Amino acid sequence: MLEKYPWSPYIGGGLSGILLALSVLWVHKFFGTSAAFVRLSAAVMKIIAPSKVDELIYFIKHPPKVDWKVMFVTGMFVGSLISSLISGSFSFRFLPALWEERLGPHYVMRALTAFVGGILIMIGARLAGGCPSGHGLSGMSTLSVGSMITMAGFIVGGIVSANIIYRVFGRRRV
Repeated sequence: MLEKYPWSPYIGGGLSGILLALSVLWVHKFFGTSAAFVRLSAAVMKIIAPSKVDELIYFIKHPPKVDWKVMFVTGMFVGSLISSLISGSFSFRFLPALWEERLGPHYVMRALTAFVGGILIMIGARLAGGCPSGHGLSGMSTLSVGSMITMAGFIVGGIVSANIIYRVFGRRRV
């Protein structure tokens, strides 16, 4: 079940490349999002257990704050929302319809799968030194060999994960 996308991926990719070039030229910043989620989770943790955040070396070096990366992620959400509203493709759903078809009607199972997948993605992104947007757009635009290898790992990992979710754990159609 493939959805029709109102935006051409070629136009979207081209606009992303232009936006990256403008970002580097004007503010000397490359794209990347995984650090924003780490900083946001640290800000929440600072409220719950401030002494723990104060003693972690990573957060001493990179204190939790709302910076350009957090605003970049916020802008991606707002921009996507505006784009979907303008194109008429907006629909409110917590998880893709294909997940219900493959993982069954139990919302808790689907939500748990998404939550665990999100945690694994963040761990992988931090271990890889960045996320697909950082390596894929920024790293590959500078012809970084490390980013090319990392993106190959993201792609292979995505294919393996999709096969596990949709074939091994997915319900069989009769």
